Amino acid sequence: MIAKITGKLESLDTKANTIYLSVGDICYEILVPAYAVTDLSARLDSRITLSTLQYFEGNMQGSNMVPILLGFPHNNDKAFFQRFISVKGIGIRKALRALAKPLADIAYAIEQGDTKWLILLPEVGKRTAEQIVAELKGKMADYATASTSPVAGKAHKPHTPIETEALDILIQLGEKPEVAEALIERVMTLYPEIKTTDTLVQAVYKHK
Repeated sequence: MIAKITGKLESLDTKANTIYLSVGDICYEILVPAYAVTDLSARLDSRITLSTLQYFEGNMQGSNMVPILLGFPHNNDKAFFQRFISVKGIGIRKALRALAKPLADIAYAIEQGDTKWLILLPEVGKRTAEQIVAELKGKMADYATASTSPVAGKAHKPHTPIETEALDILIQLGEKPEVAEALIERVMTLYPEIKTTDTLVQAVYKHK
């Protein structure tokens, strides 16, 4: 079992939450949580260290099991992930996509039973949010203490021109300001390459 890996960050695929890490003459394909992609994108060609987990994907009845390696910036993040995927209906890849916010804020929302905030996470609908709270509330306090937000889900005001324009449009279309702000932040985290207001608004409703 590989518990930790250090190497040069060669490249990454932001849509697939995948990085490619060179260790000597070997290049590893490593899946990472969505929240880690932005930070890692600023460290291309740098030497990084990740705590890791190894799983196997495929048909348990067959012989085509494929190993996958998951990487986390901190050892505590790895422990959080293991607890998060214990929730019924949340698989490995779904969890990697869902964890698009700081883990401390996600933990805080869980402890507060804030399902309205949790459904703003990718892959998390109302039923999944309720399941997360039902199974993990009372078990995430050790992670929630690191949250820098006094209120879980407190959205940051958009600052770029296209974010401000998109916010105005969403409010005119009937979205509550705090929900619109959170949706914009979520989409821009997933797709930082978005450059136009129309594309941003379309992406918000696609991922709502």
